[in-house]
Amino acid sequence: MNTPDSSSMNNTNILMRAGRWRWWELLLWAVALSLPWVMNTHALIINEIAIVALFALSLDIILGYTGIVSLGHAAFFGMGAYTAALFSKHINPDPLFGLAVAMVVSTVLGAICSVTVQRGTDLTRLMVTMGVGLILMELANKLDWLTGGADGLQGVMMGPLLGRFEFDLYGSTAATYSIVVLFIMFVLARRFVNSPFGSTLKAIHDNRLRAMAIGIPVASRIAVAYTVAAGAAGMAGALLAQTTGFASLDVFEFHRSADLVLLLVIGGVGWLYGGVIGAIVFKVLQDAISSITPQYWTFWIGLFLVVLMLVGRERVVRPWTWFGTSSSKKKEGAA
Repeated sequence: MNTPDSSSMNNTNILMRAGRWRWWELLLWAVALSLPWVMNTHALIINEIAIVALFALSLDIILGYTGIVSLGHAAFFGMGAYTAALFSKHINPDPLFGLAVAMVVSTVLGAICSVTVQRGTDLTRLMVTMGVGLILMELANKLDWLTGGADGLQGVMMGPLLGRFEFDLYGSTAATYSIVVLFIMFVLARRFVNSPFGSTLKAIHDNRLRAMAIGIPVASRIAVAYTVAAGAAGMAGALLAQTTGFASLDVFEFHRSADLVLLLVIGGVGWLYGGVIGAIVFKVLQDAISSITPQYWTFWIGLFLVVLMLVGRERVVRPWTWFGTSSSKKKEGAA
């Protein structure tokens, strides 16, 4: 007979096993950290992949684990980018200091906007979140004396990383910087979703009414998840501005939020590596196809998504599940 204490211990053990690192994960991250120096001619796209992966990771926290659909996540990305760029240009060029400030500002914005996603239907949330992004983009356009308007914020110069490592022309330092930040945020997000708090988010995702019935404070949980995701998105935007030395209205564009949804469709929602895999696949395909046919690369990306949906993501992105699926079917047939 299971007692409440034994049940809680079992749940804790399950969470601990889910958050345990495997040897192949550590190997993959070690390889990722070495790529900017081993493949320094491709450091720029590696840097871009790391930034997009962090951006997708932030959306997965609210979409994959909480079930909140957002098409305005670029608002926090853009806020982080402009905050880091303005801070570097007018106050302090230190990258880590600017990254921290951008995260704080985006987190505060996320906390304010979290009120808008606690009520209404999914369609209402889509419109509200998208509206926030459009408002911020228009503000950045009108406040040209501060943001540069349609010309963007130029002349952003970053100081050396940790006071020692200059941002080189190849982008190796920038790519390593972005990958390290991505890894740190991945570790924190992993602890977040595999904690008791993360379990309540999954319960809300599965059935909000049932979660309310068992006493989970749904509104406050959603607000916290949305705020955390906003801070992570702001860090991604800050990395973009710091590593490129430029911030423009493009960071608020709708296509950035839409691309995130595509990344999670490719990699899978509710799985932290889904955003990372989606970013790698999407950016590599985009770079490879656009170099062959710049006019029609979106057609081939669309065709890939159609094939992905027809064949199944599990068989394309996670080929090791082929054997698990076949073995499970055999077991079901034997039963």
